[in-house]
Amino acid sequence: MTEAVETDAGPARITWHRARRPRLVLAVSHGAGGGIEARDLQALAGALPAHGVSVALVEQPWRVAGKKLAPAPKTLDTGWRGVWPALAAPGLPVISGGRSAGARVACRTAAELGAHAVLALSFPLHPPGQPEKSRAAELLGAGVPTLVVQGGNDPFGRPAEFPAAPEGTYDLVEVPYGDHGFAVPKRAEISQERALELITDGVLKWTGSLG
Repeated sequence: MTEAVETDAGPARITWHRARRPRLVLAVSHGAGGGIEARDLQALAGALPAHGVSVALVEQPWRVAGKKLAPAPKTLDTGWRGVWPALAAPGLPVISGGRSAGARVACRTAAELGAHAVLALSFPLHPPGQPEKSRAAELLGAGVPTLVVQGGNDPFGRPAEFPAAPEGTYDLVEVPYGDHGFAVPKRAEISQERALELITDGVLKWTGSLG
């Protein structure tokens, strides 16, 4: 089911993949260079509803409008805030999530929106080749239980680059060989299918642990 939502940044769109007996809503948005067709978002939408988690794939207003370049972070946050009431409408706890730029949005807004938790897919810890420009503060400042799912070869931040943090701040699942889009090379020791299973299995285990 697709739902149009008006926001102060323009019309957004939610594509719902509903669980038969949902206990949680996982809302995930795309990055700055792609849409909800991303392999990880589609894998989650296909796997989680059978386990009681409704998945809401959110398209930011700039994507709905057909633009090719994402706006400033402040505008992305505005769009996400505008969609939130529709995500919370089922009356269930909502996990705020996204990939890449969408993960940053989820972290920045989680506390104010009352998110149950944050799922950060391919969190862009720093621009490629510029580790000194760290965005760790956004991740560490989410204020709710957070799961990072990161490719082992992500140029925006490999798992080993992520900062140590107090227990309970965030957990990290590594997808070996994965790049920023979780693509794995053909010579890798795991298949593309297995890489996506690591994502869905990791997220399912984590959602099951949330109180």
